[in-house]
This record gives sequence, C-alpha cells and structure tokens, in this order.
Amino acid sequence: MRRRELLAGLIVVVAQPLPARAQHPLPVVGFLSGRSAAESASVVAAFQRGLAEAGFADGKNITIDYRWGEGRYEALPGLAADLVNRRPAVLAAVGGSSAALAAKSATSTIPVVFTIGGDPVKLGLVESLNRPGQNVTGTTLFITEVGAKRLELLRELAPNATVLAVIVNPNYPPAIEEGRDVQARATALGFEVHS
Repeated sequence: MRRRELLAGLIVVVAQPLPARAQHPLPVVGFLSGRSAAESASVVAAFQRGLAEAGFADGKNITIDYRWGEGRYEALPGLAADLVNRRPAVLAAVGGSSAALAAKSATSTIPVVFTIGGDPVKLGLVESLNRPGQNVTGTTLFITEVGAKRLELLRELAPNATVLAVIVNPNYPPAIEEGRDVQARATALGFEVHS
C-alpha cells in the first residue's frame, strides 16, 4: 500500500457524512506509545492539534484510543493487539521504534503511521524510504546519523578531549545497537569511550 493510498483511506473513513455514521460509533484512531501519558503530554497535544487542523476532534468525529507502555517495551505487542481488536481506522505508533514494530506486527491491514528516531529500513518497518510498502509509513529523526554528526562537531569544538561517556537505556531494545553505533563512530574519531 502506498503512502497516499494509506492517508486517503484514513480520510475516507473519518470524513463520512454524519448521517451515514449516525448508526455507527465514531471511527477509532489507535495511539500506541512505549512511554507514559505524563511523559508524552507534549506529543499528545501536538497530535491533537494536528488532527484539529485537519478537522478532527476526539469525541466529535473520531475517538482516540490510547495505550501506554510506561517503559515496559515487552508489553507493547499486547497493547498493539488490544488496539487492533478495536478495529481502528489507523494506528499511530510513537515513543520509539518498539511501538512501531509492535503495531506493524499486530496488523497487516490497518494503516500504521509511526514516528521514530532510528532508520525505519534498517529496523524492518518499511521496504525503503521512497516506497515504504505495505500498510506502514511514518517519519524518522535519524538519531544515529545525527549522533555521528554531533560527535564530529564535538571533535572540532574540543579537539583535545579524549574520553567520552555514552549513556543508554538498557531496557529500550534499540538503544543497545544505537549505543554501539555511537561508540564505533566515537572510537573512529579518536575518543576513548566508556558506556
């Protein structure tokens, strides 16, 4: 499924005239995050603002159903399955690649839109950046690539620095690989790395 078809499908489902939906409950938008509701307050506010700009409001013409992993990444597959059982029009997977991977694993038909920090191709979320394929699309911050650039900038700003500490969340599965990538780049730049 292409990105445009995915978004067009969401608009068609949500934008049905009110009389056509009178006998049916409001379309559900599933929201899955590995974080807590408190940690994600600004993300939720931005999500709701974006929906409002497109003419959608929770309780008015859609229902947003939230599921929070609270840092328990192993719980995300069950939370994603629970959302899929609600038959949402779309799943928004935020708060890290673990949520996106759980959403993708839970359904091959419901559109999944993610925001992550890593490389979605390397993680297996999409086939390519140009053509994500299937029912999954989203955005990335490319944190690892940006991290490498930050290290290069640090080397330029502090050419005499020799030691670098890398701190990662050992409970967040992608952090281990991301930490290794940062360590490899730091070592290549001549830093002594401690994690």
